[in-house]
Formats: sequence, C-alpha cells, structure tokens
Amino acid sequence: MIPLDDTDRRLLRLMAEDAGAGAGALGRRVGLSQPATWRRMKRLEEAGAIRRRRADLDLAKLGFGVTVFLGVKIGTRGRAPVEDFERAVSAIPEVQSVEHILGLYDYRLRVTARDIADFERVLRRRIMTLPGVAGVDANVLLSEERLPGPLG
Repeated sequence: MIPLDDTDRRLLRLMAEDAGAGAGALGRRVGLSQPATWRRMKRLEEAGAIRRRRADLDLAKLGFGVTVFLGVKIGTRGRAPVEDFERAVSAIPEVQSVEHILGLYDYRLRVTARDIADFERVLRRRIMTLPGVAGVDANVLLSEERLPGPLG
C-alpha cells in the first residue's frame, strides 16, 4: 500500500476526472506549483498508484451505440481452457474489458457494437465460438453514471 496524504488523494481524484490535465492545471487546483505537482505525479506513477492515463471516448458519437455486459460460463475446467479463452477473447476488438470473476459466471465482458444486429454478429460468430464457452448471459447497458470511487 502506498502512503497518501490529502493532497495526493485530491490529485488522484482530479487525474481520474481528467487524465489529460497537465501538472500546471492540476497544481493550481490543489494549491501546488507545477514542479511540485509533477514530482507528486511522477512518484505516484513510479509507485504504481497510476497504471496509465487514457482518454474517455464517447462511443455513441463514434458510432458504437450499444454496450452489452456478458456473463460467460466456461464449460471445461482446467488451466488450458481458461488460458485459451482469455487469449482468444482478448483478440476481439469489440470486447472492451475482460474480468475474471467469482460467482455464477467465470467471466464478465464489456462488449460494444454499432447496434443490436452488429452485437448479434459478434456474439454468434466470435464470442460463442471461443474455446470453452458453455453459456452466456447478456445485459444491455441503458445508461451509465461514473462514480468518483473510493478516493471521492
């Protein structure tokens, strides 16, 4: 665990809101100079608290109007089917995230598609044909609200 003070926590919250903000802009919001803010950001990155920064894309404006969460049950137990599934599912561009979970399903996938017909094509031709897939349950995303997380 990385020791954090209140300024670190505030800086991390601001970075989570806007990954593209520079050290100068962030420093003004937390009351530090640009160099002091940059040093804190660098320390947090080197300590592993910040894995990466990324853009928050508006998928609907890019033509991907449907997001579906899939619960995937793997039929054959054992290390090889799981590794084969993970390798194969990671190669599907419509799959935005792969989460290995405990519970009713073995994996939770976040899949984006242009529309329902496009999603059905991805499901039938790509996901249902993956190694070890025994069952799938789908939940269509209606709306999403991002929460600040544990530092908020």
